[in-house]
Amino acid sequence: MMSATSPENYDLLNKQVQEVAADCHQLPERYIRKEDEEYGSHTNAVESSSTITSPEVPVIDVSLLNSSPLELAKLKFAVGSCGCFQAINHGIEGSFLEKVREISRLFFRSSVEEKKKCLRADDDIEGYGNDMVLSDQQTIDWNDRLYLTALPKHQQRLQFWPQNPSHFREVLDEYSSKIELINEVVLKALARSLNLEENCFLNQYGTNSSMSARFNYYPPCEWPDKVLGVKPHADGSAITVLLQDKEVEGLQILKDDQWVGVPIVRDALTINVGDQMEIMSNGIFKSPVHRVLINSENERMTVAMFCMPQTEKDIGPEDDLISDETPRLYKNVTFTLDFFFKNYQQGRRAIDACKI
Repeated sequence: MMSATSPENYDLLNKQVQEVAADCHQLPERYIRKEDEEYGSHTNAVESSSTITSPEVPVIDVSLLNSSPLELAKLKFAVGSCGCFQAINHGIEGSFLEKVREISRLFFRSSVEEKKKCLRADDDIEGYGNDMVLSDQQTIDWNDRLYLTALPKHQQRLQFWPQNPSHFREVLDEYSSKIELINEVVLKALARSLNLEENCFLNQYGTNSSMSARFNYYPPCEWPDKVLGVKPHADGSAITVLLQDKEVEGLQILKDDQWVGVPIVRDALTINVGDQMEIMSNGIFKSPVHRVLINSENERMTVAMFCMPQTEKDIGPEDDLISDETPRLYKNVTFTLDFFFKNYQQGRRAIDACKI
């Protein structure tokens, strides 16, 4: 095994996955998934579970959430059982979703020199790159990403935003505004589904909430069973809104100790709750463990929008959800990105540190 400081490993860690994949005659060891890697309390399930493709991920009509008790009940069941749903009739035209895919495609297909103008620092998650390497033993995801703060606008670090394509900033700003509206609709609906005041999650969410965009590129790999596009994890967000690739599947969620493939639904947005919503709902809504598989022949591109509560105050379970029969499961916590990513890269669930 190469040491982290060897010339070979230094060269490898200074290449993005897209560069490695373009000239890969033998799979570098740093990318090979380890069968004995632990992942919190899900260790045995993650390693021993079978993989199935299933229509189990519910489809929710977002336009009906304010008017249909049946759709609201479907939402509560979806988020309580698997933490994930396919959102249709969400208010974003398919033609605009294609613009979002286009700016991602144009960026990742630009030259190495162009992409590296947005390169992140070694100790920073923002910008273009792959995994932040925290240890010699860490397995690296088969994935490059462009990670950007989208909202609030005054926190945007535009030095990491691509100049090419020229309309990148305009499209991402508009998309962020549209996702912000969907986030509000979903948070209010989740509250109503629990017979809570509809603004209670939004009130915890705060007025200085943030949204981060992650543009993901998964190169094809000749050894798809030996790598993972993204290792098993759960999101640290309140909700995550994923624009899937139009043709290539890869996302899986862990449900009942089985990996369930999340199918592509035309013009749908795949929405899952994150750790912060699990905390605010006192465990009623489940932040799903998920991972990404790699295709042996085709590249895959997705765009994830992480909707995060403000970080300057604690969040915690809603008081109306706590009783003698349903005791508090989580402490009040300040759930920062730094706290989440350090746990993620070390294969741990950040939410486990929040449990009582």
